[in-house]
Formats: sequence, structure tokens, C-alpha cells
Amino acid sequence: MTVIIAHQPTLHLVCGKIAAGKSTLCNRLAAAPATLLVSEDRWIKRLYGPEMHSIEDYTRYSARIRDVMGPHIEDVLRAGLSVVLDFPANTVATRQWMHGIFENAGVAHQLHYLMTSDALCRARMHARYARGEHEFFVTDDQFDLITSYFAPPTQAEGFNTVVYRESD
Repeated sequence: MTVIIAHQPTLHLVCGKIAAGKSTLCNRLAAAPATLLVSEDRWIKRLYGPEMHSIEDYTRYSARIRDVMGPHIEDVLRAGLSVVLDFPANTVATRQWMHGIFENAGVAHQLHYLMTSDALCRARMHARYARGEHEFFVTDDQFDLITSYFAPPTQAEGFNTVVYRESD
């Protein structure tokens, strides 16, 4: 007799400031069976790396990646795989796009929110660059600018949110 264990496809989303630990968490989540990791940084670096010089470039290329990846991720979810979306769910607009993915695919979701202080994020950012461990380099001024756009998720947005609190 064969026992089949049903897998419920789930879209995993991550929210947190630069160097909060989003990619580390995504890699852990993606280790689950029948789970695919989709990394925005990896796609942008491979497709647009030499053209990435500013935050404006990132914004433009990120929008292009989302336009292509959204329907593709929906198809992957409908096919029965879970997806860990290593795209920062850091603004209401980005989260609305992500909300549409799991709604269109008709699957479960979890928004993993990493609550980490600016000081700890900045320390981690400097450490990872010193080790050469990231696709892109962000200056302190860019960190401040990007962080100024960060909007924590709210209950009203309708996500199943898992909160990770980390202090200095």
C-alpha cells in the first residue's frame, strides 16, 4: 500500500529591511520538500548586473522582473510546488502585487516579517560586504534612503503574518 502525503502549495513572502536576514530565512524555508526559491537579487544580477548603478535602476529592473515572474510563480504554485519569494515585501504596493499572486493561484501564503533594528541591519550589512557575500553593494546613504520607504505590514492588508523579533 502506498501512502501519499498531500502537499499544500504555499507562497512564502519576506518583509524586512536590508540585511535583516530575509535571504537567510528564505534559504531555510526553501529547504522544505517541493519548494522552489525565487531570488530577485539573483535574477536582477544575472540579467541587469552591469546596468545597475542606482536605486532608480533597481526600481526599473525590479518592475521588469515582477512583470515576468508574477504569472510564472502563479503557474508554479498551481502545479503544486511551494514558492519562497525572496523579493522584499517592504512596501504596500509590492505586497499588493504579492497578494495578487497567491490569490490568482488559489494557494496558501505566509508573510514572514523580520523586525530588526536599523543598527543591527547596518552592522550585518557592513559585515556581509566585508565577507563579499552579497550580489549588490549598498552604501550607508542608500541604506537610509531605501529604509525611509519601508512600511511594516498591517493587519488590514490581509496577510497570514509570522513575526520574527530580533534586537541588537
